[in-house]
Amino acid sequence: MNAYRDQYATVFNDGKDVVLLAISTDSPETLASWAKEADYPFTFVSDPDGAVGKAYGAHSALSGLDNRNLFVVNRAGTIGYRAIPFREVDPTAYTALGAAVDSLAIAP
Repeated sequence: MNAYRDQYATVFNDGKDVVLLAISTDSPETLASWAKEADYPFTFVSDPDGAVGKAYGAHSALSGLDNRNLFVVNRAGTIGYRAIPFREVDPTAYTALGAAVDSLAIAP
C-alpha cells in the first residue's frame, strides 16, 4: 500500500478523475487506524465476509483473505483493466497501471 501512496500523484493523477478504493477483509477499525497512521490519500473499504472479493474472484476460501488483485473500472462501470495478481513490487506494474488509469480516466 505504501507504493500506491508514494506514487499516488503520478499513477492516480493525484485523485483527479480517479477514485482509488483499497478493499480488504480487515475490520473497519483496523483499516482506519492503518490508513491514518500511514497517511494514505485514498479510501479503504472493509469486506469482512469477502463478498466483494468473491464477486471479483479475488477471495481465497482457504485463507479467508482477498488476493492482491487490481481492477480499474471505467466511467461506464465496467472493468477496463485487470492485474491478477497485481505485482506491487515490480516497477513495470505501475507503468502499465498508470497507462490504464490515464486511458480509462479520459474515456467517456
